[in-house]
Amino acid sequence: MVNNVHERLFNTHLTIAMAGELIDRLGEGRNDALWPAGYWPPIRFDRPLGVGAVGGHGPIRYFVEAYEPGRSIRFRFTAPRGFVGTHVFDVRSVAPETVQFRHALTMRLEGMARLSWPLIYRWLHDALIEDALDCAEANCTSQPVKKRRWSLWVRLLRHLTSYAMHLKQAARRGRSVSRSRKET
Repeated sequence: MVNNVHERLFNTHLTIAMAGELIDRLGEGRNDALWPAGYWPPIRFDRPLGVGAVGGHGPIRYFVEAYEPGRSIRFRFTAPRGFVGTHVFDVRSVAPETVQFRHALTMRLEGMARLSWPLIYRWLHDALIEDALDCAEANCTSQPVKKRRWSLWVRLLRHLTSYAMHLKQAARRGRSVSRSRKET
């Protein structure tokens, strides 16, 4: 069983409702102030955020299982194969002018996921979530945010996955060219 939790406390003048708007804007492209889309595949959904919305980022797929606007959202994994469980973003007030952002992933691993999670996905997941918490901090406080440096392993994995995506896209373009030549 995997229980992976990331939390960050912020001293902020924002109300909990204002901080919670970051969760409410997940997947809204340019309006999404929580997701670090400049560094990671964008998070997208098939409809506005709400229970039943289907989406994901990169190869990670899920649907919205529960949603309390301004407070929390829980996703249930549908891919990759072998990821059986959920991940949750939530925000809560822990003291006057202090909010806590939390991401908790709870899942059972099956099949090849028993290898892919500890070798690949865990490292990328941890870096992505810390980057998301940096975004939350930047949007909730007036303090400069110290960007965390990715580990050498994360940088290598990102390079390899970027290269693999490039090859996949080139192969798709090649198939499209082949089809259009056959049609003429």
